[in-house]
Amino acid sequence: MEIKQINDIAIVNSKERIITDTQTAMDFMMSLKYETGCSKIVLNKEAITEDFFILSKGIAGEILQKFINYRIKFAVCGDFSNYTSKPLKDFIYESNNGKDIFFVPDTDTAVKMLSGI
Repeated sequence: MEIKQINDIAIVNSKERIITDTQTAMDFMMSLKYETGCSKIVLNKEAITEDFFILSKGIAGEILQKFINYRIKFAVCGDFSNYTSKPLKDFIYESNNGKDIFFVPDTDTAVKMLSGI
């Protein structure tokens, strides 16, 4: 796992799955906040279980609610074009039009979104 920091944004790139369920998401979020002091996190899509992207499983909702409850803004970077689920596409669209959770193609876009630019 590689961690870079830009101001109050922690950018994490991992080849291994970091988030597999709500507990691992909490552990990741709290450890990263403690280590970096950052309240905004960018994570590559490959570090998140694929079950997250199957909305009917409820994992995404549970995990993202934890980020919101602890006031940590979160961006997931990657290619989401291979997902065909309309509910997931709608979820991504709505998230990207909010202020706390983003699904973006790259780190630069994530940093801009989390910075409010």
